[in-house]
Amino acid sequence: MNKNKKIIEVLSLKVLLISAIFILAIFMFAMLAEGVLQGKQRAIDNNIFLFFDSITTPALVKAMEVFSFFGSIQFMVPAYLVLIASFFIKRKFRNGIDVAIIGASSTAMIFGLKIFFHRQRPNLPILNGLHTFSFPSGHALSSFILCSLLIFIIHRRKWKKIYKWIATIFLSLVSITIGISRIILRMHYPTDVIASLCLGIVWVIISLWIFKKINRQYMVSNNLSSANAEAVTS
Repeated sequence: MNKNKKIIEVLSLKVLLISAIFILAIFMFAMLAEGVLQGKQRAIDNNIFLFFDSITTPALVKAMEVFSFFGSIQFMVPAYLVLIASFFIKRKFRNGIDVAIIGASSTAMIFGLKIFFHRQRPNLPILNGLHTFSFPSGHALSSFILCSLLIFIIHRRKWKKIYKWIATIFLSLVSITIGISRIILRMHYPTDVIASLCLGIVWVIISLWIFKKINRQYMVSNNLSSANAEAVTS
């Protein structure tokens, strides 16, 4: 009885924490998005740019170019394909389809938001060749969503807790560093990246909640079908 009570308390606390993070992320994104539409974020962006300019060196730029690649479509597409293929090989088709839907829908959302906000990229970018809009950061958002999916998958594996937390910290730092790389390389405003991380949190929570509900209903319906089949045959 006490054990069940503790489990309920832990689950309730977990739900409360996730709900608080979800609401805070929505509020932050809405605030930043409104600022972008009204052109009120320039002071924040300029101050953060000045800070990173003061610590930027040629070696740091080279390192940030490497991290930036891991948020690019050239890396993201193969990464998603490998992840989806790994589920299909293990015959976990629903998981593979869920990952594919999250990856495709988040990409569509990125392009849709860029067109809607229509924000031009910062002046004097270190890397040239990009002509798309700036808000939100596709690199930051895509990498955050992929890393969050990997963290979710890892925590469902039968690994030791220490390994799960090492992987979680590592993937979180990689995702954050990719976002920072876009600021240092002046491919995005800092508010683009911050808003992308907030949106990523919202998108991951909603996506995982929806697919969890769908999978639970699917399993319930399958169990009912099996029970009905057994009743008929008996």
